[in-house]
Amino acid sequence: MSQVAAASIPLDNNHPAERLRRIAAAVRVHFTWWGVRRALTAQQKEEIGVACAADSRLLTAGKKLVDVRHEAFRRLTSLRTRIGQFWRSVTLPYVEPGIRLIKQSGIDAFVHQMEGFREELTEAEGDLNAVYDQVKADARNRLGRLYDAADYPPEIRGLFAVDFDFPSVEPPNYLLQLNPEIYAEEQARVARRFEEAVQLAEQAFIGELARLVSHLTERLTAGPDEKKVFRDSAIANLTEYFARFRDLNVRSNAQLDQLVEQAQQIVRGVAPQELRDNAGLRQHVATQLAAVQATLDGMLVDQPRRRIIRSRPVANGDSHANGD
Repeated sequence: MSQVAAASIPLDNNHPAERLRRIAAAVRVHFTWWGVRRALTAQQKEEIGVACAADSRLLTAGKKLVDVRHEAFRRLTSLRTRIGQFWRSVTLPYVEPGIRLIKQSGIDAFVHQMEGFREELTEAEGDLNAVYDQVKADARNRLGRLYDAADYPPEIRGLFAVDFDFPSVEPPNYLLQLNPEIYAEEQARVARRFEEAVQLAEQAFIGELARLVSHLTERLTAGPDEKKVFRDSAIANLTEYFARFRDLNVRSNAQLDQLVEQAQQIVRGVAPQELRDNAGLRQHVATQLAAVQATLDGMLVDQPRRRIIRSRPVANGDSHANGD
């Protein structure tokens, strides 16, 4: 699809895949992360085998270099989780592993937030380095004879990082000049991928809404001798979903659009405390949400089986945030 042709695509519901292709960009997030697991040496496995009266050739054993529950390390892993969650929250799935689709209009905000995360990660890495001697001393005590000073870098610097880029998923323009026929084939292949991306987006939205509605309905429905804990987040998570759906929806499924609007109307203006205090309101909301849930369950059953995408192996300690 040439840039001129792409610009002529009407922004209506008749071409959701083409519209998505026009307004979205591919984005990839990847981490550099210190791998703290090591396999035991053959001699160490032999010693364990002797102690357990087992054949060391049949043993698989490893060790952790540090206690990952240490507060400084947990801050790093928490940041990694937050970054991955943020990336997924502002993007849609794509067919290539490690790549998701972001609205072009949202790129500036995405970059700003990721740069903030990068600064936080650098700071957290510095905090771990500040207590590195303490962490190694703890590991020496815990690992005993399995401790090996050669496993540890001299300092914690440059071992934790996050990067992102915007890879092109379109066929290169020079291919049009070199071989128009191959270029046309590549255009058709990309078009098919965006058709599948639309299906993946639908499945993701349907699955998430089904999970949120099911959870809220279950929390609101209690037996005669049962009192369930109802947290504010059950409503807040739905509200966040509605906002994200409005922002990222590719308008490809009218039934899904109607269900989202229906669910939004059911909980609109309903405060969590009202649901705790008013049994009648609680039952009313639960009954209406159950009807939405039944329709969502049918849509999940009717979805085509998703093509299995196998992730590429990652080398040199780098790891890609999961895009599925």
